Amino acid sequence: MHSTHQPREVAQALDTTGAEFRRPPQLATPRAFILHYIRAWPWHFAALSTMVVLAATSAVGIQYEMKLLVDAMARVPQQVNSAWIALAVFIALVAFESIMWRLSGWLACRTTIGVGVQIRLDLFDYLSHQSMRYFADNLAGSLGHRITGTAGNFGALTNTMIWRIGPPVVDFLGALVIFWLVDWRMAVIMGAYVVVVTSGLIVLGERGRPLHSTYAAKSNVVGGEIIDVISNMWAVKAFSAREREWRRLREHFEAEAGAQRTSWMYTEKVRVLYDVVLWFMAAGMLAWALYQWTRRTITPGDVVVVSALTFRILHGSRDAALALVDLVQQFGYIDDTLHVIGKVPTVVDSNEAHDMERRRGSIEFRNVSFHYDRRGQTLRDFSLYVPPGQKLGVAGPSGAGKSTLISLMQRLYDVQDGAVLIDGEPVERIKQDSLRASLSVVPQEISLFHRTVMENIRFGRPEATDQEVFEAASAACCDEFARRLPDGYDTIVGERGVKLSGGQRQRIGIARAFLKNAPILIMDEATSALDTESEMRIQRNLIEKLQGRTVIAVAHRLSTLVGFDRIIVIVDGAIVEEGTAAELRARNGVFEKLWRLQTEGLAITGSSQRRRA
Repeated sequence: MHSTHQPREVAQALDTTGAEFRRPPQLATPRAFILHYIRAWPWHFAALSTMVVLAATSAVGIQYEMKLLVDAMARVPQQVNSAWIALAVFIALVAFESIMWRLSGWLACRTTIGVGVQIRLDLFDYLSHQSMRYFADNLAGSLGHRITGTAGNFGALTNTMIWRIGPPVVDFLGALVIFWLVDWRMAVIMGAYVVVVTSGLIVLGERGRPLHSTYAAKSNVVGGEIIDVISNMWAVKAFSAREREWRRLREHFEAEAGAQRTSWMYTEKVRVLYDVVLWFMAAGMLAWALYQWTRRTITPGDVVVVSALTFRILHGSRDAALALVDLVQQFGYIDDTLHVIGKVPTVVDSNEAHDMERRRGSIEFRNVSFHYDRRGQTLRDFSLYVPPGQKLGVAGPSGAGKSTLISLMQRLYDVQDGAVLIDGEPVERIKQDSLRASLSVVPQEISLFHRTVMENIRFGRPEATDQEVFEAASAACCDEFARRLPDGYDTIVGERGVKLSGGQRQRIGIARAFLKNAPILIMDEATSALDTESEMRIQRNLIEKLQGRTVIAVAHRLSTLVGFDRIIVIVDGAIVEEGTAAELRARNGVFEKLWRLQTEGLAITGSSQRRRA
């Protein structure tokens, strides 16, 4: 069997200059996409096509053998030996045809499923190179629906070409030969009819392509909307929005249904038109054959074979033409997917990119300017140096640009001006996977996989032993609650960790980062959902277990940063204060103001709780 693991042309295409990205050729058009995977499995598709051609040829041969059998029986005196020979060949062809169809079904199963796996892997591989901005603009459910649907569309499309278009074409060519032997005029008229009508149906089918593409796009949107609502069911219930979301989904469903109805009915109108033309053509051909027999210019066997092949060709040509219409629909589905998933990534590795060699842990922002859109800059001429092993805290009001620093360190986005350097190397010159292998990140929103606690922690370092997982969990203060879960570390946490509290998810995220043990640890509001005791324990473990490692921690809760070597305060994308917690408080600036607000807020909360008690 042909291996389903192909060289990653997607990855090769991504390894180019960021200024001139070369998209993989198979993602350019539906035609290129289909031909790419046919070429990737050449022997499978060649053998499959051969089997179908042989089966269809046998079917035509069966009709001709029926003519010979009828003629042998109709002659006076009867030609008994010729009749038996015709019957034997007839039975042999029936058996051969059946064998070919069954073998083609077996091979089509293996080929279609194998190619479907490869398509989904290739599309996911390409999709995973997209920037985070891309995923913010597209629903995850819709993207998943497109990947899965495209594999199915490719299977349906190739099966349509092989089984619904191939056999009628063979029937048509074989029938023309037989018609020519009976009466060359029949062959000419039948050939002209099939060519004209099939061409007309193809033109009509092409005109319906925009309708089919519109339906495909709306179907993908609906798939994403459903998943989006289901994944946010807590919010739906919490805000009593069940009826509101039901109405919203109904609008999407009705829009999709309208597009589907338009697409479907267009195809049905084409079929009705063809049925009318088919009726006239079949009646004319059969009447002509019968007339020729009355004049003794053709035999009874000729009438039988003309009758059988006329209906076979006319129905076959109709099926082939309508299959071409369906082909246009399937092209539309694939085209819609390529339009969305095939977009050029905005963050790519350059030809000069290489793996990181030194992993000491220094970080530098050198005159960086960055904006998410053109409405305003998040960072302006921002400069910062963090030496290896330093524990740096980042504070400031919401929207100041703190989380942006975290994203730029990971190169989830590219800066517009300036440079971000890790160990003195601009991140654009480091392969993205190698760069991120040097970073352990605990994001503000912890997203867990629908897997066990053990698997979610081990995701940080898959080769880690169970004991190493337990030690990381203990350092992150999640060992105790993990063991109390129904199945302990083997408990499934639910989609995105929905079965756990926010604090439990954060502890697992911290444990995952501890286990990775990278030279740089980045924490973005990583302890915001933890109680004070757990936060203090994790702080001590940070200091004890991460000696010599660089730590960057963004925090609104300023007490989290008290033990850090240095704290910077960012306002409107610029550093306005810098120093230790004690030094910043003594300056009575922005940091002290934020500190007092938090302290007063805690005092008010504590007083209210005492009064209620």
